[in-house]
Order: sequence, then C-alpha cells, then structure tokens
Amino acid sequence: MTDLAVRWVRRWMPDPFVYAAGLTALTFALALLAGPASPSPESLPLLLVDAWFHGLFRILEFAMQMALVLLAGHALASAPPVRRLLSAIAALPKRPSHAAALLVLVSMAASFLNWGFGLVTAALLAREVGRRVRGLDFPLAVAAAYSGFVVFASGFSSSIALVSATPGSAMNFIEKATGRTAPFAETIFTAYNLAPVAFLALAVPLLFAALRPAEVRELAAAPEPSQPRAAAEATPAARLERHPAFVLVPVGLGAAWFVQAAARGTLRPDVNVVIAAFLFAGLLLHGRPTRYLEAWSDGARAVGPILLQYPLYGGILGLLTSSALVGRLSHAAAALSTHRTFPLLAFLSSNVVSLFVPSAGGHWAIQGPIMLPAAAALHVSPAVTAMAVAMGEETANMVQPFWALPILAIAGLSARDIMGYCLATFGLGLLAYGASLALLG
Repeated sequence: MTDLAVRWVRRWMPDPFVYAAGLTALTFALALLAGPASPSPESLPLLLVDAWFHGLFRILEFAMQMALVLLAGHALASAPPVRRLLSAIAALPKRPSHAAALLVLVSMAASFLNWGFGLVTAALLAREVGRRVRGLDFPLAVAAAYSGFVVFASGFSSSIALVSATPGSAMNFIEKATGRTAPFAETIFTAYNLAPVAFLALAVPLLFAALRPAEVRELAAAPEPSQPRAAAEATPAARLERHPAFVLVPVGLGAAWFVQAAARGTLRPDVNVVIAAFLFAGLLLHGRPTRYLEAWSDGARAVGPILLQYPLYGGILGLLTSSALVGRLSHAAAALSTHRTFPLLAFLSSNVVSLFVPSAGGHWAIQGPIMLPAAAALHVSPAVTAMAVAMGEETANMVQPFWALPILAIAGLSARDIMGYCLATFGLGLLAYGASLALLG
C-alpha cells in the first residue's frame, strides 16, 4: 500500500499551486460553456476575465486570517513552557505501543484546539518520544503524530466552521444564502461532529499501538528545532526588545476585552476571537518580544506557499459566481442524491476535491458555493453541509501529504516513510465521519 501510494504521489502530485492554476483554467473553460449567471451587454470572455481579476482580491481578509491561525498556533507550540510540557509528556511512555498511542492522543487534542499548534506540537513531540523510547519505529511515531490531524477541521480552528460563524466574512456562504451565520452550536458542538471525533480518539491510538513494522528504524539524529537567538547587543533598543512590559501591554488589553465580552454575554467564537486567544497566549508564554518574533518568523516559512494559493482560489470563486456554472453543478449534485444521502455525498466529494485543493479555505471557496444551493434544494441544513465538507477535508489530508510537510521537515523524513500508516488512518476517518453523516441523514 505504501509503495503504490508513494509512487502515485511522486508521479502525479505537483505543488498545490500548480493544481490551483490548472483548476483556474478548467473553471474558466467550464464557465464559458455554462454561460453568464445573468444577462450582460459585455461579451462572456471579457466578463469572466474581469470577474476573475476582481476575485483575486475578494478573500484577502480570509487569507490573512488563516495565515494568522497558523502563525499564532506555531508560535504558541514553540513557547518554552509548552516545550517543557512536551518533554514531560514524552517521558511518560516506556513501551513503543504506549508511545504511539500517546502521540496520537496528544496530537489530536492539540489539532482540535488549533491546527497550526497541532502540526508543530506533533512534530516536536514525535522527536522527543523517538529519542526516549527504545524500540520505537520513528516513521511510525511521526505517522502517529500526524494522524492526530484527522480531527483538525472538527475543532476550534476549523476554517469552514470559523468563517461560517463570522458575520460579514467574504467566505461565509451560509450567511449570504440564508441571512444568518452558523454558530459553533450548529457545527463544532454537535453530536454528528463530536461522536466520530470521540470514536477516532479511541480507534486511532489502538490502531497505532497494535502496528508492528517488520523493520524498526529508531531515531538516530533528528534536526534540532530552532532555538531563540541570544541578543548580543546591549543597546537601549535591544534592551527594549527584550523587556516583558511590551508583551504585557497587548496581553493585558486583550485579557480585558475577553473579560468584558464575557461579562456582557457577547463573547462568541469566530475566526478573530480564536486568533486573538492564541496570539495573546503565545505572547504571554514567550514572555519577551524578541522570543515571540523569532518563533513567529520560524512559522512564516510554512505560511508562504499557502498564501500564494489564496488569490487563485479567489479568482476561481469570481468565475463561479459570475457564470451559470454554480447553478448547473448544484443541480447535478442535487440530482445525484436525496435529503438523506446528500450529507454523505458532500463528504465523499470533499475527499476528492481535497486531493487537489489541500487548503480548507481554498477548498470551501470552490465547493461551498456549489454544495449549499444543492443542500437548500434538498432541504438539508447548511451547517451540516459545511461540516460534511470540512470532514472530507480532514480525512483526505491523511493521503494528501501537503500538511505533513512541516512535520516531515522537522522529523527529517519523507512522505514515503509515513504514507502506509496514514492510509490506515484515512480508512478509519472514512468509516467514522461517513457513518456519522449517513446516520444523520
């Protein structure tokens, strides 16, 4: 299974930017065939070119929000208190099976809180555990840590759930279609979402505890994480950069806002609130501006390739909404399913789309405008539809190595080393989320 999957990935899986560019060309051609969404005196090719160009800048706010989610989570995971906590956790297991199960559980908990935090935590903890536990296969340990990512889109930093709960967001297609947002009570905090998460929190650790590779490859020498650089200058500017007072100012104001919003009863989780919580927590735990800036800069390397894709997905969104393509695809999706089977169809189709669009935000920009009208025609909840797409995203990431790259870079491994194990997690994800949505229907 590993050999087949890796050969396919190496031969057919280019950088996601190439997929975004190719998908742009395909969408443009299909939009030409579908015709305009409404009568226009302008010729259709010119109309589509104009819609694509203006679409490039439609989701810049959302792109920045997603970058901040990753950066804030990355910086928090590298804070010294978090590093010490991970070292303490890594000292707990004594047997390889216990270590593998623990890696899954900790990674799941961290990914449920924040997907950026989860990715970095998984990589750091896998290396710490690999150093301490004799007889533990290191590729198995890294795969176990990455497998916790299978719940990220069901958690607090789920891109789709966050934008669906954020009023006025350019990506809140639920609000545009219904006039109301979808709070976490209708997405994250639901039985159909939490039940498969609970199942996976039990089944995936047991799976990895039972796996026995034929040849054990223990950790020899993994790359060291970047450490805060010592400030050599003794200038007034350097002393100011190291002074904790400049951390306490934003943290204090942020804490005051959270207390005030909670007292007023207006504290609602949306994308900005989640970013702020992780930003202030990271600042507080790092303690000094220089330390936090260094951690932030380390995370920026992972953000660059992601940000490059978002303008193209915004352009695709412009093509979809300015042509009759959305209507035709929505009618086709509605014709292929019923009220009962539509959530499962949305989930399965999301798994396919995720192979080509690994970013949840870009994925939602493409699939959301198509699935929501179909859901409305079949009288399916838009919140359920959004979460079905999110579940497909997190499941397919087990066989789409894009999000594994930061972990693999820190661990010093390749996708080939973990792909076979992640295929098993993919199967459990299909079972858990698919069964939940089928029973919901």
